[in-house]
Amino acid sequence: MKKLVVFSLCIAILTSCATIFNGSKARVVLADEKVTDPVDLTVDGAKYPNILLPARVKIKRGFKDTKVVAEARGYNSSSVDIHKKFNGTTLWNIILGGIPGMAVDAATGAMMKPESNYYNLNMQPATLKNYVEDPTIMAGEASNMVSRDKPGQTALERTVIRWYFDSDPRGARIYWRVVSSIPAVVKNTNETYLMTTPFEETRAFNILGLTYENSRDVQIEIKVSKKGYEDQVKRFNVRQAIDQQEISGFFEMVAKTDNDK
Repeated sequence: MKKLVVFSLCIAILTSCATIFNGSKARVVLADEKVTDPVDLTVDGAKYPNILLPARVKIKRGFKDTKVVAEARGYNSSSVDIHKKFNGTTLWNIILGGIPGMAVDAATGAMMKPESNYYNLNMQPATLKNYVEDPTIMAGEASNMVSRDKPGQTALERTVIRWYFDSDPRGARIYWRVVSSIPAVVKNTNETYLMTTPFEETRAFNILGLTYENSRDVQIEIKVSKKGYEDQVKRFNVRQAIDQQEISGFFEMVAKTDNDK
């Protein structure tokens, strides 16, 4: 009798084909050709940050649908429901092991599988709604772009920004450049010499391609340099500078050691 029980258990385990061959999870590909930046994925409640698409991810088999949520900078969040269907491998349990083997697959969820192996996230670019409704932005100016063809036509170019930089010791040379995370729209620039510290001036941001909308993705890099001292660099977010109408900083110069000179 004991041998029969042991033999039955072995048959149940060995013939739970779907569980053995497929496991309790399946792999699917998530893709979106227009999204090139990393995305944050939530799959079956688990979070996976900074994932490049296309990505192969594991999902639970089971009987419940899997919900995938994708979020990326500059895009509205997108969700996909992955439906499940019967896994044909389970049929082998009926032939080889009958009810016990099929029960194992049912318990592990292996008797189900995704309806497809490939899912397009279809993420849509974020609209300008949030920027248009921002009370700090003048009406109608959210997407107005600084252009070489129409100079001085945007509120950005008419917004006066105070530039002020100082250092200890004074007399350090000041250089600035544009650092952009959207180079296809706002280009990075080479260093431009301003003057020596202390420096104070009022000027506007006439950066080609700049808008209120994308100014959050652009920085002004300030470098101060003085003979016998280490160069120092600070970066300032353009949108914050616009809101504060000021871009300023103080640099404590650090003398080079004898080995550095």
